[in-house]
Amino acid sequence: MAKASEIKVGNILRFNGELVTVIEVLHRTPGKGGAFYLDKFRNIKTGRIVEARLATDEQVEICRVETNDYQYLYEEGDHLVIMNNETYDQFSIPKSLFGPAARFLKEGMNVIVSIESEEPIMAQAPNFVELEITYSEPAVKGDTSSGALKAATTENGVEIKVPIFINQGDKIKVDTRTGEYVERVK
Repeated sequence: MAKASEIKVGNILRFNGELVTVIEVLHRTPGKGGAFYLDKFRNIKTGRIVEARLATDEQVEICRVETNDYQYLYEEGDHLVIMNNETYDQFSIPKSLFGPAARFLKEGMNVIVSIESEEPIMAQAPNFVELEITYSEPAVKGDTSSGALKAATTENGVEIKVPIFINQGDKIKVDTRTGEYVERVK
């Protein structure tokens, strides 16, 4: 347990039985009454922002979170099996922790997972991933206006928009945060 005055931005707390990350800490000293903290927390599971008013000596629980690199092995229903790179221990985590970036994961890729009390609470895919195009429509002659895009399917079955010069068999770089084409990889 720690005092409210020891909370820093980025800490992960157990607040009202839920895990939250601290996004803002404001100290207020009104002319009348005691000083207090106005804190903003983001709920890790729901993403909802919660504001709290804490007395300076109020007790809060700062959680010990371990963040490591893991290797993504394979998908198993609604879960993904990952492996610790040092101990080779395997365990499964909910696919939903990755959000929309989960569709771009390839077997053998390194991912970052945060664990608190043996429970995975956050997961992050790499910001960029290289994928091979398995199917794309052929470019139509005359359709060369600037910024022309066509649909293409990647090796893991994701359909994205790519420039018309991209062909089947090309490797491309995709931003996993937005799902957009970045560049062709040589």
